[in-house]
Amino acid sequence: MAVSPHGFLPRKCRPSAGAFVSLKLSDHRLLQSLVLISHEISSLKPLRYLLRRNSASIVRKTKLLSVLFEELLRAQIDCFSPTALLCFDELYIVLQRIKTLIEDCSSGSKTWLLIQTKSIANSFHQITVDLSTLMDVFPAKDMNFNEDVEELVVLIRKQCSQKKAIVDPIDDNLRSDLLEMLDRIKREIVPDHSKLTEIFYRLQLRDSSSFREELESLEDEVQNQTNEKSKPDIIALIGLVRYAKCVLYGASTPRTTVRRRRSAADVDVPADFRCPISLELMQDPVVVATGQTYDRSSINLWIESGHNTCPKTGQTMVHTNLIPNRALKNLIAMWCREQGIPFEATEPNEKVKAVTHNKTALEATKMTVSFLINKLTASESNETANRLVHELRVLAKAESDSRACIAEAGALPLLTKYLVSEDQSLQVNAVTTILNLSILEENKVRIMETDGVLNGVIEVLRSGATWEAKGNAAATIFSLTSVHCHRKKLGRSTRVVKGLVELAKVGQGTSKRDALLAILSLAAEREAVGKLVEGGVVEMTCDLMHGFPEEAVMVLEVVVRRGGLAAIAAANRVIEKLVAVLRDGTDRARESAAATLVNMCRKAGSETVAELAAVSGIERVVWEMMGTGTERGRRKAASLLRILRRWAAGLNGAAMYSTANMINSTGIVL
Repeated sequence: MAVSPHGFLPRKCRPSAGAFVSLKLSDHRLLQSLVLISHEISSLKPLRYLLRRNSASIVRKTKLLSVLFEELLRAQIDCFSPTALLCFDELYIVLQRIKTLIEDCSSGSKTWLLIQTKSIANSFHQITVDLSTLMDVFPAKDMNFNEDVEELVVLIRKQCSQKKAIVDPIDDNLRSDLLEMLDRIKREIVPDHSKLTEIFYRLQLRDSSSFREELESLEDEVQNQTNEKSKPDIIALIGLVRYAKCVLYGASTPRTTVRRRRSAADVDVPADFRCPISLELMQDPVVVATGQTYDRSSINLWIESGHNTCPKTGQTMVHTNLIPNRALKNLIAMWCREQGIPFEATEPNEKVKAVTHNKTALEATKMTVSFLINKLTASESNETANRLVHELRVLAKAESDSRACIAEAGALPLLTKYLVSEDQSLQVNAVTTILNLSILEENKVRIMETDGVLNGVIEVLRSGATWEAKGNAAATIFSLTSVHCHRKKLGRSTRVVKGLVELAKVGQGTSKRDALLAILSLAAEREAVGKLVEGGVVEMTCDLMHGFPEEAVMVLEVVVRRGGLAAIAAANRVIEKLVAVLRDGTDRARESAAATLVNMCRKAGSETVAELAAVSGIERVVWEMMGTGTERGRRKAASLLRILRRWAAGLNGAAMYSTANMINSTGIVL
């Protein structure tokens, strides 16, 4: 996001000042625009807790300008001199800067605003200087103003003759206190709680809710920041604010999900708007090295789980940079507005990644984790434990440093006992925290080796209290399978296999898809395929081929390739279902269906080819795919066509051989 004209980093996109230059308006319309924007600024409230004098002063000056513009409009002057019109144009630009500056200061992060008080005070001063310059060259004498208006112009000039930037000593002292607090944390000194309370109380951060909003604002600032050197400072503030929130106001009560009036689940989402991994509406589409687009959260989980291939094409990604697909994001946002569906770019805690190793932020995270773990160890009620585990869950989702700190502090054994909790919310928070921790490579080993953790996750997978808990347990299994030795161990577990197959059969929402993805990863091991076949994976995927064609067919493709052909060939109407996917599925599903049919025909022999050839219109379907499918899909379709043609040629050859024998023996062609 671009920096606004005054240098302050806005939270929301705003039009640049240049957009308002040379509007080609009539003199009358230009004055009306000046009256309108000056009234808008006059109605803004000065900042309450920081930069109060600066904002109040600029608003007062704007109110005087609004009176001047109204007088000019009331005078009904036919035309103005070129100098006057140029002043009006420039005044409009300055007023737009004033409005943007005040609104950004009001809506942005309070702690980041405090850090920038000197530079923002300079921005207010520069705007005042620009106003003073414009009023000095304003040709008031040429306009034959009455005495009242002339006095008003003189007053405005006097008001704008500010010699230097105003920095309130109270603001400056508070800024020094905050910087000192950050320095103490960097030196691994635990902050004084009374000093923490004083700083944040004066910033109007007085409860968990206001702290949560402040964290969201800081996370926005990281995303919007164009100056890379400033990002570590903001990340350090995030660490401090998180720590202060937990220490001063305790772990916050998890926010319950409010059912929206309408969601993406209520309408038919266009295929191009769905993430190829989650198949959900994309909130933050990004492009990977192969040119494919995914939702940021889904592809991040895929990459952080140890994969270096493109999920859709199977190609190795030469780099893991994610490029925002802003054009698609705008289209999705527009579609959501038309459908009445709320559209949010990303969950707040997904916005901040580990931009750099930041000593202050790391020490603040360690202090926060230590505080939460100590409280969790001593907690005696499920309600308290749930709040603490929820805080760990949020922290574990933020960045790799947090995941490392939580695991190193001994959180896993504490979380394990809550996996069997009868409190549904506590169980969900516990298993989701473990899922978030599993993203970090070192933590995968800890989860596999810490007593009771893996068994607890498997138990949630099989008998969790909610579909969300079961789905997140399946997602944890999927995350762990990115390590080869873990995948082999999990693939040998009958409990894991049966739990995943059962969840894929009867699960609801994303839990079903989470199970299918974990099954797909396990199926990469030949030994696991035998367990999966015994557990009924073939029947399950055949049943799901209509609702989840991509995942189901991909599982079948891997199972065929890894030795499960006999079970698939024996499944009821499997070839007919695969051809249906070839005919009507997505490109990705058609590609897997074609690959599965090719392997089946090659390995199972002529009976399978004969069954495929008997399907009505099969050649036309294959021909269409050769022209419209993915590159790999077209290759598989061509192979399938060759198999069908050779089989047909073999039949014709056998018929000709039989006829020739009859001629030789009887001399008569029947």
